Amino acid sequence: MTQGKNDLRVGLIGYGLAGSVFHAPLIAATDGLALDTVVTSNADRQAEARAAGAARTVASADELWDRADDLDLVVIASPNKTHVPLATAALKAGLPVVVDKPLAATAAEARGLAALAEERGLLLSVFQNRRWDNDFRTLRELIADGELGEVWRFESRFERWRPRPKGGWRESGDPEEIGGLLYDLGSHVVDQALVLFGPATRVYTEADVRRAGAEADDDTFIAVTHASGVRSHLYVSATTAQLGPRFRALGSTAGYVKYGLDPQEAALREGRRPGGGAESAETWGTEPESMWGRLGSGESPLTGGGRPVPTLPGDYPAYYAAVAAALRGEGDNPVTAHEAAAALDVLEAARRSAREGVAVDL
Repeated sequence: MTQGKNDLRVGLIGYGLAGSVFHAPLIAATDGLALDTVVTSNADRQAEARAAGAARTVASADELWDRADDLDLVVIASPNKTHVPLATAALKAGLPVVVDKPLAATAAEARGLAALAEERGLLLSVFQNRRWDNDFRTLRELIADGELGEVWRFESRFERWRPRPKGGWRESGDPEEIGGLLYDLGSHVVDQALVLFGPATRVYTEADVRRAGAEADDDTFIAVTHASGVRSHLYVSATTAQLGPRFRALGSTAGYVKYGLDPQEAALREGRRPGGGAESAETWGTEPESMWGRLGSGESPLTGGGRPVPTLPGDYPAYYAAVAAALRGEGDNPVTAHEAAAALDVLEAARRSAREGVAVDL
């Protein structure tokens, strides 16, 4: 994308999976943002970044701080253990920041970053893209419209079948790496539950390492009791041979069941881009009718119970559009560090619960 005169210039730190598949394409697809600089020391990734439209590449974040006056936003998509030090450095350089989830290892660290951003008068936002999943947007609307009555129980599954570990820092057992599914996919399902049903008061968790050669949790269950009275049962797993429903929300008048994952990640991994070629703004994030969830009561959706509910389109581009608006003073921060800290309170409690075999009150 050609950089416009008034575009906000973005520096992106990290060009692995998160940087190359999620952040760079979404930045490029956002009106008013331009991918100025990508930070990666890998020569092959530098070439890929330039081919994808980055104006320049540099090998270290220090080179980015030296050009802080030439940038309007820094996006941190590097390994989890670098999030806090890099976000701190960016804020001290006077730059607004987007940080991929998890923002930090602890809620205290997250709140420390929030305080620094507020002291400097800078935006600090957390990339929780799955608030813009198609199924989550649909469920959120159904709840807001009262279609389920009073929600009693929420089940959310982010399950995969990966019987062999892939290795790398995400599956490392080293606590400094902040690896494992609890902090990876767990960051998503906990955030979604808190957005839907409010603060947590109690957390119980079972976390296991199932696969031979695995070091970090790869099969984890989190039970959250919300102050609202809703109970959320959240599953994240790499060892699920038969996948369950992505969502099952049960209320006083009806339930909603939805299978399958939002299509946006798969599209991005395949090199498709929002608003590019066949992926117009109207078709991005849509799914066929055969994948729609069902709303009803008294019978399983797999035997025809309930009525199909058209799934709203997934809309990852909305996150960066909101960031651009916030930077221009035209909207709110789409995901605040304080929201991320609340999710980290739950994740920390979950880690303690799994370790000690007890329920943890917040």
